[in-house]
Amino acid sequence: MVRMPKNSVTTEATFDDAEAISRTLALAFDDDPMMRWFFPEDSTREAGLRRYFHTLFTRQYGLHGVCERTDAAAAFWVPPEGQEKAVPDAETVQELQDILGDRAEAFRTAVEAAGEHTPKEPHWYLAVVGAAPSAHGQGHGAALLRSGLAQADAAGLPVYLESSKPDNLPFYEHFGFETLGEGQLPGGGPTLWSMRRAARTATDA
Repeated sequence: MVRMPKNSVTTEATFDDAEAISRTLALAFDDDPMMRWFFPEDSTREAGLRRYFHTLFTRQYGLHGVCERTDAAAAFWVPPEGQEKAVPDAETVQELQDILGDRAEAFRTAVEAAGEHTPKEPHWYLAVVGAAPSAHGQGHGAALLRSGLAQADAAGLPVYLESSKPDNLPFYEHFGFETLGEGQLPGGGPTLWSMRRAARTATDA
C-alpha cells in the first residue's frame, strides 16, 4: 500500500495550533543531540519536549517571530525587529527551568554560549524547524525553509541558524547556507554548528 504524502502547504501558525505544533516538534527533535542533552531520559523526553516547544511558541516566537506550519512540520523565525523582544522574560525563564529540572543550568550555559556568536549585522534568525519523522522526505521542511528564506530575501537580509545535528548540515547547504564555525557546548554538551545564508535577489535564482 502506497502512503500518500501529507499536505506540505505552509500556513501561518496561530496559538490554536500550539498543541499540534508542540507535538510535531517533540517528535521531530527526539533524536537531536542538543535536545537529548537537555532531556536525557527516554521515558520522559517526549513529554518534556512538548512542554518545552509549547512554551517557546506561546511565550516567545509566537509573540515576536514569524511562525509557520504544515500538516507535519513547523518553523519559528525571528526578523530583526523581533529579536530583542524575543529574549525570554523572567516568567518564561522560570517556566523553562521548571520544564528542564536539573538540566536547567546546562540549558542556560548553552544559550549563553550560542549568544556569544550572535551576528551584529541585521538578519533573520531561524530558531526552530522540524518535521515529524513520519513525514520525512515529503517536502515539509523544505516548504517551510523556502517560505522563510523568501521573506528574508525580500527584506534583503541574511539568515542565521545553529544546528547540533550533523546530518542536517547538507540539507541547509542545499538552500545556500554556509558553515561559519563549530564548537562544543560547555559542560560536555554536543557540537553546535553556526550557519549563514546570504540574501538572494531574483537574479541569483
